[in-house]
This record gives sequence, structure tokens and C-alpha cells, in this order.
Amino acid sequence: MANQETAYGLRPIGLVGSGVNSTGVTEYEIASNNTNAIFQFSLVVPTTAGVIDQAGATDGGTTPALGVLMGVQYHDSVQKKPVWLNYWPGSGSVSVDTNYPVKAMVADNPNQLFKVASDATLTDRATALAAVFGNASLGTSARTGSTNTGSSDSALNVASIAATATLPLRIVGLVEDEANNDYTAAGIPLIVRINAHFNATTSRFDSQTTATSTGL
Repeated sequence: MANQETAYGLRPIGLVGSGVNSTGVTEYEIASNNTNAIFQFSLVVPTTAGVIDQAGATDGGTTPALGVLMGVQYHDSVQKKPVWLNYWPGSGSVSVDTNYPVKAMVADNPNQLFKVASDATLTDRATALAAVFGNASLGTSARTGSTNTGSSDSALNVASIAATATLPLRIVGLVEDEANNDYTAAGIPLIVRINAHFNATTSRFDSQTTATSTGL
């Protein structure tokens, strides 16, 4: 039976080493004139203007990610009051009072773990397990999502799984989920963390290595 969920972005699920997870976020800003839609659970990156924006490319890009967007708050120029949304629709879709900042809540802990769906079959559990400790990118939908739910529709690109250090995600485990355990179909949930995280002590992409073939 096909999996029930096949694309939902990067959902925070915990921290490396079972650390205490307060589901805390850090507040950043989005430029009030930013026309890019930034969906919940999608990767965001820092910019030289001091604000965040969507991932630099449809597959996630090579700019070190800051985390994933959890929600926004802005002041509506028509309603004259603050509005909370789970995603940023883009300045052309909302009435923004530019006297107030557009606040973005980002899950930005470099040790954050995320659940992400595969965009294609992983054949069987053994093949999926062999992908653990490898790196991967997101599929071509890394910057898109649903304006109905506000959620990202990105998924992990199975074809990209490799030891390549510059890929933006590190696979660290599998999620055992009875509703999504058809390995012959898209939608297998994987546990990942962000490679070369912007907030990590070391953020150079060439310092992010993967496991060796011998496990040593």
C-alpha cells in the first residue's frame, strides 16, 4: 500500500543525542518587500542584508542553511493589527505595514533533527538503511509548498544520496512508521540533520565528511 505522506518539508522531531528539545525557535526578520513565498518546514538561508530568505536553489542550494521556517508575524496595513501565519506568502500577497518588521520564527539549532519524506522508492528496508550516514539534497520542490496549508512540499532526493560532502542534508536514521513503511513507494520518512549549518562552530562545506566504507 502506498505511503500516506509523501512530501512535507523538514519537520523538527528532536535533537542529536536525545538532548532536551524545547522546540524553541529564534526570531529573525524577512524583508517586507520580499516577494518570495517561504513555506513552513522549508529551508531558509541568511542574507547579507541581515534578513532570511528561501533556500538558494530548488534543491536546497549550497549556501549554509540557517534552519527551517516555523511561522511568521507581521502587521497588516489594512486591518491595523498583527497577523500570525505558518508561512510567508510573499509581499505581493499580503498587506504589510512597513513600520513594523516581518518576524520569522526559525528552528535554527545546528543539532536539530528533522523528519523528511523520500521523493522516490528506496526499494526495501535494507537499501534504506544503507543510506544512513550518507548525504543528500532536497528534490526540485525545495522552495515550493501549498498556499492552502502553508506547508512545504519538499522531499529528500533519493537519486542524490551519496558520500558527497557538499550535499545539504546528512541522513542519520529511519523513522519506523506503520502508515509510511512501503519501501517500494515514495514517502519513506528519514531522519536528517543540516550539513554545514550556518550556526555550527564549523560551517565550511569541505569539513563535512560522511562515513567511510569500512565504518572506521
